[in-house]
Amino acid sequence: MPIPTRRQSRPIHTPTHTLVSTGRIIFAGLILCLALATAADDQPINSDAIIHHLSAVISWYRDCTTKVQPPGFASDAIYQGDARNLAEQAIRLAFDSARAAVPFVNAQGQQTSTDNNGQPAQGATQSQNLAQFKAKTSAQLADLQAQLDSVNKQLATAPPRARAALQNKRDNLQGQIELNSAILDSVGKMLNFIESGNETSGEGLQGNIDQLARSVPEVFGPTSHQKTETKPAAQAAPTTNQPASPRSSGLIGEAGALYTEMRSIRDIDQLANETQNVRDIADSLRQPLRDAMKATIQQSKDLENQAPAGSNSAQSANLKPQYDALAAKFKSLAAALIPLSQEVLVLDESRTNLLEWRRSITRQSGSALRGLLLHVGTILVALGLVLVLSEVWRRATFRYIQDVRRRRQFLTLRRFVVGFLMGIVIILGFVSEFSSLATFAGFVTAGIAVGLQAVLLSIAAYFFLIGRYGIRVGERVSVAGVTGDVVDIGLVRLYLMELAASGGDLYPTGRIAVFSNSVFFQAGMPFYKQIPGTDYTWHEVAVPIVAGSNYKSVQEKILKAVNSVYDSYRKDIERQHTDVERRIDIYMQAPTPEPQLRFTDKGLEFRVRYPVELRKASSIDDEVTQKVLDVINGEQELRAAVSGPPTIRTPVHA
Repeated sequence: MPIPTRRQSRPIHTPTHTLVSTGRIIFAGLILCLALATAADDQPINSDAIIHHLSAVISWYRDCTTKVQPPGFASDAIYQGDARNLAEQAIRLAFDSARAAVPFVNAQGQQTSTDNNGQPAQGATQSQNLAQFKAKTSAQLADLQAQLDSVNKQLATAPPRARAALQNKRDNLQGQIELNSAILDSVGKMLNFIESGNETSGEGLQGNIDQLARSVPEVFGPTSHQKTETKPAAQAAPTTNQPASPRSSGLIGEAGALYTEMRSIRDIDQLANETQNVRDIADSLRQPLRDAMKATIQQSKDLENQAPAGSNSAQSANLKPQYDALAAKFKSLAAALIPLSQEVLVLDESRTNLLEWRRSITRQSGSALRGLLLHVGTILVALGLVLVLSEVWRRATFRYIQDVRRRRQFLTLRRFVVGFLMGIVIILGFVSEFSSLATFAGFVTAGIAVGLQAVLLSIAAYFFLIGRYGIRVGERVSVAGVTGDVVDIGLVRLYLMELAASGGDLYPTGRIAVFSNSVFFQAGMPFYKQIPGTDYTWHEVAVPIVAGSNYKSVQEKILKAVNSVYDSYRKDIERQHTDVERRIDIYMQAPTPEPQLRFTDKGLEFRVRYPVELRKASSIDDEVTQKVLDVINGEQELRAAVSGPPTIRTPVHA
């Protein structure tokens, strides 16, 4: 610390005990600082150690400001701001200590750069060696030039017999001058090159420190060569706490956030270890300064022992320059040691802040991990419930539905519903940004609707076909002019066994007609099917009658013949009619043979319409034909009333 002095108009003599008291005041603080220091041998302060310390601090500062990526908690802004402010304080203190140590290091270098003979020591720098060699060569060149001038003067007055020797001596001197001039020119160029490099990058330890300071312009700015005052922690710029980003509710988002938190914890651990390493480097650099200050204290004690209280004024005056030198040395060492000690304290505080930050993230990441596990468990439970529902559905289908085709339809619907529910569970569990998902799903849906229009229509028609009033396998239908029995109803296609007509009879052609289900949504595409629950159609037998004959007798006997055939399968037709009445709320007359007497272009005609089973239509028509022929051929009157052979026709499309 500085020594308070009083400006005086004339010199005075200071007593010896006053000088001793002043020295005690100067070194009182130093003794307190070194009270806990251990005894050690004097070690020189190494410039390489200072540069290594600054490099480590700069690297640590870069990591403090860029390495840790906050996971997004509300407290991260506080810890990150504190870490940045403490890093700035530490790097400022490190450079303050390094700049303060430059004079002391230079003083050590000057003491060890030359030996007792004044010759350059082995540790001298290249520029110093070149400068000394240049000075020596210049002195030799000046001496040779003086000798040459003396020889030239002697040549002007020398006799002829001595002129030859003088001329030889002059030539030798001129050769030596030319050689030394060339050497001096080369040494000058080399020295100028080294000095120009020093002007660019700085010279010695101070230049290296300035170069390192320029690598962190955000801390020192453009005036890095000037000493920057250290900002206390209380005056550090406040850090603006940005609101924490909302945590994702999806499984992927939660897993990503948890990974970010684990990575932040790992980065903080690495940064804490790096902080401890930098502190160890600073502590090792502080030890030589402590030893030097302890040696200075010992020197002051030795001076106190050399100057007892009873000595005269002359002896006290002789000791004052030594006390002044020790005080200057103490100031230089203190200027380097105090910022370094403060830096160690700041590094300890920074490491504590990092450990607190780590504990904060660990606590909150533990909650995030429990939430993630709960989310995964919820998804698994939901999927398990869907699978249980699927199994219950399957067992109920096999137990309560006996129709194989209907059972297959329910199982197909089960797969669709279960797949849809599982997809919903997975999407709701994994996806967090539903707005983005809705936009993406909208574009995807539009593309699918355009590209798969026919397929979607076929799938939609499938549910109409298998509905309550849809078609069943085995039913006879007519689609786009093709009549056939339904073989299979697929999700997008309908398969028919084609039937061809031969008179009133239909028989398989041996071909399968395949239609897309979307054909049922096309306009102008006719589609016919049996009434649900029925398996019969209508045929008629027509008998031409001679005009003026007894048509009533013909009507009664032919109708009786048709009824006799119909009675054999009447119960099946009436059962089908009863099923239809139970399924639909429309009144329908029971199907029975119906007689009709009509005028045609060929004359009077008697018809009888009668229901026939689709699968037995051919045999029924044979029986009706035989019965009608037997009735006509069995009575003369009836045979005379018939004008032509009877015919069997299909009045409606089968």
